Amino acid sequence: MKYVVGVDLGGTSIKVGLVNSEGKILKKIALPTNASKGPKAVIKEIKKGVNLILKNTRRKIEGVGIGAPGTISFKKGTVEYPPNFPGWGRVHLGKILRNRLDKKVVVENDANTAAIGELIFGHGKKYDSFIMVTLGTGVGGGIIFNRKLFRGEGGGAGEIGHISIDYNGNKCNCGSKGCIEAYLGNNYIIASVKKELKKYPGSVIYKLVDNDFSNLTPKTIHEAALLNDEYAINKIKELGVYLGLGLVSAINMLDIPTVVIGGGVAGFGKLLFDSVENTILERVLMPLKSRIIVKHSKLKNEAGIKGAAALLFYKY
Repeated sequence: MKYVVGVDLGGTSIKVGLVNSEGKILKKIALPTNASKGPKAVIKEIKKGVNLILKNTRRKIEGVGIGAPGTISFKKGTVEYPPNFPGWGRVHLGKILRNRLDKKVVVENDANTAAIGELIFGHGKKYDSFIMVTLGTGVGGGIIFNRKLFRGEGGGAGEIGHISIDYNGNKCNCGSKGCIEAYLGNNYIIASVKKELKKYPGSVIYKLVDNDFSNLTPKTIHEAALLNDEYAINKIKELGVYLGLGLVSAINMLDIPTVVIGGGVAGFGKLLFDSVENTILERVLMPLKSRIIVKHSKLKNEAGIKGAAALLFYKY
């Protein structure tokens, strides 16, 4: 049995876990990212988390895998301009942490990491090729083809969230308009619900947040839908349509009809997944219709840590 440390670097928290080669998390912790304090503060927290996980363990560690936002140069271990990380241009995260931890360190884009995790520990046991989508603060993606991750020339391939579904649509943080992320990113969802709810004074969402919209989260919307709130149900279906529209383009272009969706917003469940699948089936090229498969990530809430750990078990 082999053991590695997986690090899920998020905008608000850093999740760190000790994972074995069967994909079992033996120990995990979470620390604040301190992203607003710049790269040095974030790196300090990563080192602290890894050291806490390894404290009192006698197991031999193969290395540390890190899933990070932004464009990643896999060979150099650099992270470039990650969203929601002020002060980051190009940071040599891999090299810095190798020196500070004295261990092998592998750094990969967080959505690519989720795709590799799904390949090694999840649905990849059944599907050799699939499009991975991660729904959270942003919308990320990874492409697995014949059991290999496709990175593109610069390491930035798979940015599903920045497929535009409306050339004159919502402004996205990337600078473009109508990106999927500009409809399905956490903050965008919350902003649109706050705006639209003015037309639905009878929605149960008001009660769930105690009339304080600072309490509103995607989970609240899901809870409202489970209580048969008409607005919440229709909102989740609408989000599924937006995602489905973007995925149609990706599926038609890549000829990869299997989609795996993970991340917190995927917690909307069947309502979202049915809407995504129906939208794809309505618009995808005819030869692909019978092959469409839409799956919820098998790794679910553990995808970040397990995916980062899988970087050490993946054959590049």
